[in-house]
Amino acid sequence: MLQLVGNGDVAPSAARVADIAGVGLRTVFRHFDDMDTLYREMSAVIEERVLPIIAEPLKGPNWKARMTEIADRRAIVFETILPFRISANLKRFQSSYLMQDYQRLLKAEADGVEALLPGSVKEDSVGARGLNVILSFQTWRLLRHDQGLSTEEAGLVIKRMLADALQHMPDQ
Repeated sequence: MLQLVGNGDVAPSAARVADIAGVGLRTVFRHFDDMDTLYREMSAVIEERVLPIIAEPLKGPNWKARMTEIADRRAIVFETILPFRISANLKRFQSSYLMQDYQRLLKAEADGVEALLPGSVKEDSVGARGLNVILSFQTWRLLRHDQGLSTEEAGLVIKRMLADALQHMPDQ
């Protein structure tokens, strides 16, 4: 499943997974009681890949510089998880696990930004929400998938929007 989704088949069937794995369909379901179990396993593997990037301490001298660091890191993480998040988004309305995971990831993205904001920026809920949109997976997916931008071009757009937003926010 990881191989299929990673190669762009964002909605592979259990039968396709079995075919690629060289096993019978029953074998797939013997290892995974249902598709949610398979999704959990996939999530664990993907998180293992990206957590070291996310967990690395930020080094910027101030909150604005750390926001730029987050943009750089999220570009790497979002590019890594892009096909998997697209796949999960297609299936989340059919899977309670994927819907819960979607909500968890949204909260984690927002919490990661909010943790770096000074109080004066947190008080500006419109500005804080704007930063969340700029630094969100949805924005990355829109630029990469819907607009067809390269990784570099999408990164430049994100950094430009972020710089423009930060310019209107207090330093403290």
